[in-house]
Amino acid sequence: MQAGQLPSSHEQARFIGIREDVRSSFNRIPFGYEHNLSGLDLFDFEALCTLARKYDHDHFVATSAPSPGTNFYSVRYGLHTPYEALQRLDSGGQRILLKRPENHDARYGELMRLLFGQALQMCGGLGKARLVRLDSSILISSAAAVTPFHFDPEVSFFFQIEGEKIYHLYTPTVLSEEELERFYKMGIVNIGQAGLDGRDPAAEHVFRLGPGKGMHQPQNSPHWVETQGSRSISFVFSFETDLSRDLGRTRAFNYYMRKTGLTPSRPGARPAADAVKARMMQVAIPLRKRIAGLTRRTSA
Repeated sequence: MQAGQLPSSHEQARFIGIREDVRSSFNRIPFGYEHNLSGLDLFDFEALCTLARKYDHDHFVATSAPSPGTNFYSVRYGLHTPYEALQRLDSGGQRILLKRPENHDARYGELMRLLFGQALQMCGGLGKARLVRLDSSILISSAAAVTPFHFDPEVSFFFQIEGEKIYHLYTPTVLSEEELERFYKMGIVNIGQAGLDGRDPAAEHVFRLGPGKGMHQPQNSPHWVETQGSRSISFVFSFETDLSRDLGRTRAFNYYMRKTGLTPSRPGARPAADAVKARMMQVAIPLRKRIAGLTRRTSA
């Protein structure tokens, strides 16, 4: 195999060790699996250094959080470029997120699409939903680094490549509708802030991930992560569908209903009403952003 190539056709990158009940768990309950990505030289440290040099935006570099319950953005971030942070991994406390590496090297996109196709096949497809976003990320952390508690508004499949980390992942049901509404009313794709205290311990799934191990993270599953005794390298692909975005818009509408003193129905209880709410917010959220931008410009 030449440097940087994907596995040959008889040695395809793939999921292995898949449970039989993944279709019923998909996007509802976290589950683990195994994979054969750890030998790919796309994830060699020198290859990642080369990739990191290409980034001048679309990344997140932060220090380790002092505890899992720390507010996500209270941790120091933006102090170093991704390449600089990679050179500081051994000094500790670095967390590096390289977003959408497929935009810098097409081979990551090939790998992402290959794995996405396998995931759809094993989980039974998207049904009536239409894919609206698919991208990948690479996460690199120092030993003994903590990523604080938060949730992501997307479905993800996670692959541990190097090192060990403990992933504390909760089912989406631990978040209240009010917490989700406060996030989705912003109409953004970003991490969702949430507090760790008081979460149901019965809803926690603890994955001890090492090379060749992976897990499925349903949309809005809150989690926190701790690396172990050596640097950690992970690959993840995430996606959204038109239906998942409509669900977010429905929650945004419910946020404003709740602000007026009304008690909105939970998403899914009244599908026809949900569809109306989603359509209204599809217009209202971009309009609100344009008005906010115009206000900032005219007041400057």
